Parts: sequence; C-alpha cells; structure tokens
Amino acid sequence: MRMVDIIEKKRDGHELSKEEIDFCIKGYTDGTIPDYQMSALTMAIFFQGMTDKERATLTMAMVESGDQIDLSPIEGIKVDKHSTGGVGDTTTLVLGPLVAAVGVPVAKMSGRGLGFTGGTIDKLESVKGFHVEIKNEEFIQLVNKNKIAVIGQSGNLTPADKKLYALRDVTATVDSIPLIASSIMSKKIAAGADAIVLDVKTGAGAFMKTLEDSRELAKAMVQIGNNVGRKTMAVISDMSQPLGFAIGNALEVKEAIDTLKGEGPEDLTELCLTLGSHMVLLAEKANSLEEARQMLVDAIADGSALVAFKTFLRSQGGDESVVDDPSRLPQAKYKMELEAKQDGYVAEIIADEIGTSAMLLGAGRATKESEIDLAVGLLLNRKIGDKVNAGDSLVTIFSNFEEVQEVKEKLYHSIKISTEKIAAPILIHEEITE
Repeated sequence: MRMVDIIEKKRDGHELSKEEIDFCIKGYTDGTIPDYQMSALTMAIFFQGMTDKERATLTMAMVESGDQIDLSPIEGIKVDKHSTGGVGDTTTLVLGPLVAAVGVPVAKMSGRGLGFTGGTIDKLESVKGFHVEIKNEEFIQLVNKNKIAVIGQSGNLTPADKKLYALRDVTATVDSIPLIASSIMSKKIAAGADAIVLDVKTGAGAFMKTLEDSRELAKAMVQIGNNVGRKTMAVISDMSQPLGFAIGNALEVKEAIDTLKGEGPEDLTELCLTLGSHMVLLAEKANSLEEARQMLVDAIADGSALVAFKTFLRSQGGDESVVDDPSRLPQAKYKMELEAKQDGYVAEIIADEIGTSAMLLGAGRATKESEIDLAVGLLLNRKIGDKVNAGDSLVTIFSNFEEVQEVKEKLYHSIKISTEKIAAPILIHEEITE
C-alpha cells in the first residue's frame, strides 16, 4: 500500500477503505508517513469530504492510536457531555452534580482551557483544595459511590488526533467537518462513555458561526457516535451572546451554585435541563424526556443536586463550605461598573469580544504558559432584549488591577444599544438524534 495512491484516490473523490485509513493514521502516528503527505491527504479531504463510513473509520483509527479508558467497572450506563465551547459556558459544573443526583454516573475527563476563561478543571480549582490528580482506581470508586468524579486527561489519549490537529492548524485544513467531527468524537469515545450528549454552539461566540454549519457538524458527530456503537445525540444551542451572566472562573463556580439552588440565570438553567434530560434518558433512568426533566427539576427543588455538588467537591479535596458561603471563593481586589451611555434596549452582545475582554483581565490563557487569575472576570447585568437607562450598569468588572480602560472600551464596542426593542435570541435551535 502506498500513501501516494491513497492521496490520489481521495483527491479524485473516491471512498477510502478501512485498511487505507488505518494505514494512514498508523503510519502518521509512528512517523513513517511524513507531514507533507498527510497534509496532501487532509487537503484532499477538505475539498472532497468523507462518507459516513469513512468518518466513523477515521474516528476509530484515532481512538485506537493510544490509550482507551475502561469504565466497565462503573455501574450503569455512563453518559458523557461535550460542548463545542463558548463564553460563560458553565454547563458542566451544573450538569455533573445535577444528573448525578438522579443516579446517572458521570465519569468526566476534562482539560484546562486555552482561550477566554479556564476549562472545567481550572474553574473547579477556584475551590480551595480541589484536585483532579487521582488514580484510575479511585476515580472509578468515586463514581460508583457518588455518581460523579472528574479526572485530568490522560497523556496518551488519541495521539494521532493531537498530531493531526497540529498539522491542520498550519495547513489551512482546520475548517473541515469530517476532520473536526472525528477529532472531537475520537476523544469522547477513547474516554470510555457508553452514550454522548453533544452541545453544539452556534453564533458569534461559537466555533461554528452559522446555524447551517453547526447543524452539519452536529449531524456528522451524531452519525459517527451511532455508527461506532455509542448512543449519541446533539443539541444546537445559541452562543450569539454569552451563556448566563458570569464569565470568569470563580464567578462561574458561584453561578453554578446559584443554578443548583434554583436561582441561576434563565438561559443557563434551561440549557442544563435540556441537556440533562437527554443524559438521563440515554442512561435509561427515565422513560421520556418529560419524566427526565421533572426528575432534574425535583433534584434542584429538594436540594439533592446541591448536596451532590458538595459531596463531589469534598471527595476530591475541595472546600465544600464555598457552596453555603461563596465569598470563600477567590475575590478580585477591584469591582467596577460599566455604565450605559444612553437609554434604550440591548440589541447585541458580541460573545467572543466579551470573552476576549475577560481574557485581558487574566481570566483565560492566551498561551499554554499563561497563568490564570481565578478571581477576575465579568458579570453581565443586562442581556439582549433588556431595557436599559443611561447610567445603569451593563457589566460589573472584577479585576486585580485598577486601570481597566482598554477592557471598558472593548466592552462598549461589544454591547450595542438600540432605541427599538429587540427580541431575545432563541436558546435551543434544534435537537438531533440521528
């Protein structure tokens, strides 16, 4: 088998066989296939696309290139949730304890964030003492006991994907639906879940800016998951403005606590109930989405979701008292208001620009080496469609340095006020199950 023949075959629009795809991924991972030939293949895939069968085969070839987590000692159907990212996306912090409270095992493998704010692990480390450096045996024991635990990502999970992603980044082949879908799904499948709920974002703060592209990606990932024997569904949710009110690590932990108390932002609560209902249904803990949703609503109302969050924090060394006293979370030195300059209605909040503003304060990483300031960030006081008067606070800025003029200018540029009332954006665009 020769790589040049495989490149030519895909260049001309033909379907690659399992043997050909396996040959490419194995050879590229072990270094026998050079960058220039894999670059040519990814460019051919970029232009010619891949069939459902090819996508599933590519995904499993990347899964088999490294370690695979065995979650079989965990009782029940393990359901994982993946978000394609966004601004103020606090869903994992709420969803984990919420579905655990109704008996769904959540064995979560998470990473650190590179971008607007920290990843799930960074956010959780806002809680003093919390850590994810636990051995696999303890991880499995904790999930069996508490229905939830979070562990750091394995060093040798999907090495083919890591190598391929770095190549795509410098060869203008990142924006390829088959390559994006197989990259995401390979990591989820290698992490050992039986079923996967995908939260695919759409809008200015999302990787996919248009509903059409988001739908195409969601369908591709759902087909891959179902084709390789993982029950998979996707929700397409709005990211034209930040989700919830908080953007920043400790601020998002507090918002998660509020949401688990039933006092969180309406959009964050609704998205968590939607995603959570599908997780409960896939875990076969309910017979319908309506029944699953009611179970989650009850878990918030009776306090069991909050108890699950406390147990989760305590079991991984965290100070659970932050749940009752969020002032024990890291606190910023300065708190400043961004005041509206005119009367009107909020017409637009450009999510990615708001995220960049939070990163300028230190809430996220510009590079892998960047240090995150867990205390800083932004709290939105108005969302799209809300009425505002001149002098009202649009955003509260939490900072550890007093001079924030650059941040304020960026925020003013990112929040548009209109004289006409604007309807709030639709939160849930579509749900895709096959």
